[in-house]
Amino acid sequence: MDNVNQTLLTELILVGFTQNFQACILLFVMFFIMYILTILGNSFLIFTIIVSPQLHTPMYYFLCNLSFIDLGYTSCSIPKILLDSFSNARTISVTGCLIQMNFGLFLGTTECILLAVMAYDRYIAICFPLHYTVIMSWKVCNCITIVMWSGSFIGTLIPNIIKPLVFCRRNQLNHISCEILAVLELACGDLTITKMHMFYQSAVFLISPLLFIIVSYICIIISILKISSVGGRSKAFSTCASHLTVVIMFYGTSMVMYMGQARFSSSQKYISLVYGVGTPVLNPFIYSLRNNDVKEAFMK
Repeated sequence: MDNVNQTLLTELILVGFTQNFQACILLFVMFFIMYILTILGNSFLIFTIIVSPQLHTPMYYFLCNLSFIDLGYTSCSIPKILLDSFSNARTISVTGCLIQMNFGLFLGTTECILLAVMAYDRYIAICFPLHYTVIMSWKVCNCITIVMWSGSFIGTLIPNIIKPLVFCRRNQLNHISCEILAVLELACGDLTITKMHMFYQSAVFLISPLLFIIVSYICIIISILKISSVGGRSKAFSTCASHLTVVIMFYGTSMVMYMGQARFSSSQKYISLVYGVGTPVLNPFIYSLRNNDVKEAFMK
């Protein structure tokens, strides 16, 4: 800190995308439609899986977790974005901003781990089909879920609670929500430990799951190529296509966001919309439209 008295901030101003009224109306309509689709799509997918006995398998159990994460991730930011669309004072308290940031970081980290778990589930199903029910028993699935949620909580929230950020001087947040990279630009004091923690967190919760997914799919592709029948290959590929699509969307933008630049830039707030808004709204449609089991359950 500078060797002068500094007044700690209690409120931050969200810059958003634009101050133009017509553009704000268009953004409000877009975000409102996407949020409604996210709520309806993910809620319906969870409901369908719960009430359909044929979907009571590890694959759809983890898919329920993914839909639950998407509901929470969008609900912690989009309602505030909608309220700010027609407001001249787009303010948020520092406490509210930190809660939103940590909650989003926690759910985003959990999704990274979950996508790796879903890749492992597909690897066991395709490479070891005869042992699938033993390896992926409900006891194992429950243990994986507990470790996934608790590990994400300990790895993301506990360090931020122990050493919370402090804000002073600048109070304009160049984003539509409290994205951690944008928030760090306003924090004052020594951020060495915080940035070091972010580096290790990215390596553990972003890079490691991605490498695990890549290795899993290499093994899956090798096993699929060994299948003699064309129908068998097609069915095996179709079970992985939905998950692979979500992985590419989520990890592609996340890597650009968190590993591409050392400092936050204005362009990154547009990139964050893909994994923060686009992926949650598309996930239910990707998994339902490309999945015969879900479509059959829907018809019933």
